Amino acid sequence: MYHLILSKQADKTLRKLPRDLSRRIKEKLIQIAENPYAQHNNVTKLRERPGYRLRVGDWRIIYEVENEKLIIFVLKVGPRGEVYDE
Repeated sequence: MYHLILSKQADKTLRKLPRDLSRRIKEKLIQIAENPYAQHNNVTKLRERPGYRLRVGDWRIIYEVENEKLIIFVLKVGPRGEVYDE
């Protein structure tokens, strides 16, 4: 199982969300910790930059995987239209 590390932005966003949405996102994060590349989790490799995208309803989670150390860095959590902005 991979170890999850949340960025400051991702952690802050998760704390501000309504409980039910936050719970759904956390459940998905636990699933990707078991298999960060699972297609049934709606995971897609990003095209323009390194990393992956996990879809949870209208929300997106952007993360990178470091296989050697079994670490997943959760970089961003946000609504579909805003999460890809730099």
